[in-house]
Amino acid sequence: MTPRLTLLTDFGTRDGYVGAMKGVIASITPRTQMDDISHAVEPGNVEAAALTLERYWKRYPSGTVHLVVVDPGVGTQRRGLAVEADGRLLVLPDNGVLTRVTAAASTWRAVSLENEEFMGPERSATFHGRDVFAPAAAHLARGLALTRLGPAVHDPVLLPSWPEPIRREDGSLQGRVIGIDRFGNLATNLPGDLLQGAVQVEVEGRRIAPADTYGEVEPGALLALVSSDGRIEVAARDTSAARLLSVEVGATVRLVWEAGAQAGE
Repeated sequence: MTPRLTLLTDFGTRDGYVGAMKGVIASITPRTQMDDISHAVEPGNVEAAALTLERYWKRYPSGTVHLVVVDPGVGTQRRGLAVEADGRLLVLPDNGVLTRVTAAASTWRAVSLENEEFMGPERSATFHGRDVFAPAAAHLARGLALTRLGPAVHDPVLLPSWPEPIRREDGSLQGRVIGIDRFGNLATNLPGDLLQGAVQVEVEGRRIAPADTYGEVEPGALLALVSSDGRIEVAARDTSAARLLSVEVGATVRLVWEAGAQAGE
């Protein structure tokens, strides 16, 4: 079977940084198929990278290597990690981008990237994606055992970005916006199955009615629905909900039921 490797970065495609990593990978494992997930993550936005990674890592077949380089701490003492989670392999900085993988995986194990045998011959302090992460990912794609890359890690950095929703005294459930996609849709940390029976979703004081699909409302209208990720999403048909509501990641979202009704009733 042809090895498969995916790439997710915040490098863009203008400056050749992605090409440099691909060149390293191709030199080590020429037969590996490389899939570009995205190179348009907001620069340094680890939370956005973690949310993006969550959407696809487990949908690839067992044995796939996922390389993620969104690394505002490059050159510092932050660790580099190689991880095996439910049969998939990941190579990434230890800055929290792994958060949703460990939450979703039934089993996982990690090592720190310390074996210089599997790094580039010269290591720039500003481009570990090329000199540390890409070589490690390529060697894993060739079949290298995870444990050869370095010692075990049991305490990867995890983001505090997905707190549990809070039950308020009035019976409503309070969550937050955890991501905004390119369409301006607001991803929340509220589970989608709670939308059934809810009267309204409130974002920063503005109440929005639930719907099943974008097409149920008029162009420009706001709606709340269950996203493909299984969470409650606030959207606007044919335009940006983030712009209409003037909100950013971290904004408060409340789920409101009929008087006397609550989640699970």
